[in-house]
Amino acid sequence: MSAPDPSDLLGQAVRLHQQGRLDAAEALYRRVLDANPRQFDALHLSGVIARQRGEPARAADLIGQALAVDPLQARAHCNLGAALGDLGRTGDALASYETALRLDPSYALAWDNRGNALRRLDRLADALDSHERALHLQPALADAWCHRAIVLHDLGRHADAAASAEQALAVRPAHADALVALGHALQALDRFDASVDAYDRALALAPRAATWCARGAALKKSGDLASALHSYERALALEPDYALAEHYRANALRALGHDDAAVASYRRALALGADAEAIGFALGALGVGSRPAAAPAGYVKELFDQYAGRFDRHLVDVLGYRTPALLDALVRPCLPALPLDTALDLGCGTGLCGPFLRPLARELVGVDLSQRMLDKAADLGLYDTLACADIVDWLAARAGLDGAGPVDLAVAADVLVYLGDLAPLFTGVRRVLRAGGLFAFSCEALDAAGEDKGDGYAIRPSNRFAHALDYVTATAQAAGFTVAATQRTVLRRDGGRDVDGHLVLLAAPDAPSRHR
Repeated sequence: MSAPDPSDLLGQAVRLHQQGRLDAAEALYRRVLDANPRQFDALHLSGVIARQRGEPARAADLIGQALAVDPLQARAHCNLGAALGDLGRTGDALASYETALRLDPSYALAWDNRGNALRRLDRLADALDSHERALHLQPALADAWCHRAIVLHDLGRHADAAASAEQALAVRPAHADALVALGHALQALDRFDASVDAYDRALALAPRAATWCARGAALKKSGDLASALHSYERALALEPDYALAEHYRANALRALGHDDAAVASYRRALALGADAEAIGFALGALGVGSRPAAAPAGYVKELFDQYAGRFDRHLVDVLGYRTPALLDALVRPCLPALPLDTALDLGCGTGLCGPFLRPLARELVGVDLSQRMLDKAADLGLYDTLACADIVDWLAARAGLDGAGPVDLAVAADVLVYLGDLAPLFTGVRRVLRAGGLFAFSCEALDAAGEDKGDGYAIRPSNRFAHALDYVTATAQAAGFTVAATQRTVLRRDGGRDVDGHLVLLAAPDAPSRHR
């Protein structure tokens, strides 16, 4: 009996592969390669099977061998890119997708995959363009709608992200990743019930730890701490070494007042590789180790990078935030003739203080740790300069900068909640203010029963610092300020309760020394 024709074997293998019978298909691909080790399709499709089995290194090797035989096959370059992406070689994956597109510019899947690589490289605008090119070529490509939603969410365009995820679901209703993307977008829009419903639908299709964790985050934000804790524990049941879920579980335990359990959970999260700085901050707030003097810069930056797209609406519409207007009312009666030369908006965020400060000064400078918040502030067109920096470091640099004129007014709205020890901030502001210059700010009031006032400040379960007024005024005076005014007020609402705070106005009576 004659040996089977390799082309017949290859056809059988492809049919088995299409049916999902990977073992049988691979065996036939191997027989083809035994007859011809350089058979392109058998090498390429053996690599595809290796990736399907979670063997990306072997997949990249096999597809690379295929491309050595025929380097002009766009599909193989696209599949090589996917394997390289699995290996974390994002730049190489991008190069493979772009090679595929040079060979076939109408290849929608390659455009979509290229967008995924660009997103991982944080080239979000380019990623969005790539997904939209894919959809122009193939409007019913559900994955591209889903991936577009993920990029829009990363860009802070949450309503658009939700709409894109819905488009994916219109094409493929049982699309677990699109449901997760929808849940993320709805969570960012503070539509927590709808977000949890989207996560539940996704979990029914694909019970993943990351989805349980995201569901827990939505429930925690809604105030349902017990259900959030349950979700984090479900995530850990699926993936016991999931550091983020353990970290979030610890946060929920702390918010529920289960401090001993929270400490144990934070320590386990740390052992699993969670953010050591953030964990140290949380443990310090619980009295384990030294009390932190400020929130970690990385924690604050990440918090506000994630918050940028919904910051204004959430603060004003949900939390009833009105501190910029309150500070404006406090400052205006004390100002000299306008316009001032220079005003600083410290921790400017998206620029909520900008409309109040812009009419007061010829130059308005904003400083913030979060570039995404600054991007939103830039869209207002109110600031002459926006600097992405730690406030205290930036003030020190300005104080030592030749040619930087003194500042007339500095404002810090809802900034001191991320600082415990206020001395470095007050010293920095004092050094840049001119004689008679003013510094206005808000802080949460530390006077609730049971709160530790030993250092004049305490960290609350919200991870925000509260300050005793006598500590604030004493620290300001030690930095060379006089206290021009204080005012007790409600700063915002949180969890349905008023958050009391102080508005404080300090004055610099003497010309500051710029080189202390």
